[in-house]
Amino acid sequence: MKLTVFGATGGIGHEVVRQALEAGHEVTAVVRDPARLDVPAHDRLRVAVVRDLSDEDELVRVLEGREAVVSALGPVSNKQARLTPIAGPALRSIVSAMDRAGVSRLSAVSAAPLGPESPEDGALTRVLVYPLLRRALRDVYADLTVMEAVLAASRTQWTVIRPPRLLDRPYTGTYRRAVDANVPGGKVIARADVADALLTTLSDPSTSGHAIGVAA
Repeated sequence: MKLTVFGATGGIGHEVVRQALEAGHEVTAVVRDPARLDVPAHDRLRVAVVRDLSDEDELVRVLEGREAVVSALGPVSNKQARLTPIAGPALRSIVSAMDRAGVSRLSAVSAAPLGPESPEDGALTRVLVYPLLRRALRDVYADLTVMEAVLAASRTQWTVIRPPRLLDRPYTGTYRRAVDANVPGGKVIARADVADALLTTLSDPSTSGHAIGVAA
C-alpha cells in the first residue's frame, strides 16, 4: 500500500513509518524538520517537508498517487493546544486535499477520554479520574473533538483510534479493541501498538466510519 503519514516525527508517527516499511508499504513521511525523523533511510521511504499544514496545494502534492493516509498529529501539551490547535485545523486541510487528490482512506489517532465511559471502569474512574483528566487537558481534547467532527463530516473513509495513556514500551500486537467504545478497564497502551492499530485498520473496511478504542 502507498501511504502518506502525517506527524511522522512524533512518538506514534515514527512507529507508524517504521512498521509500515517493515510490512512492505511505500511511505511518504510528512515532516517539518527532516532531522527529527528517527527512521533509517529506506528505498520505500520518501521524506516530504511541509511546514504549513494549511497549504492545501502542498498537501495535494504529498497525497497524489497515495492509497491511504495515517494521521498521528496531535498537541503535545494543553498549553500548545490552547495557543495553537493542531489536529482539528490540520485534518480539515488534509481531508480537503485528500478529496482533491482522490484519496479516500484515512486513520487518525485521537484519545480515550473522547469515547463513552464504561460501567466496568468503576465509579472512581468515571466520577473522579476522567472528569479531572478532561479538565486538566480540556484544550487537547477540544482540539481532538474538532478533528473527529471534521472527519465525521467529510467524505473520507475514516477510522479513529482512541488510546488511553501512552507508554514507550515494545510492540506486542496483543492489545484489546472495542468498536465505538473504550476498552473496559483499559488504562495504558504502548505507542507501538497504537501505530499497529492505525495501520491494520486501513485494510479493514469494517472499521470505516468508527472510533476504535484500544488498550493493553
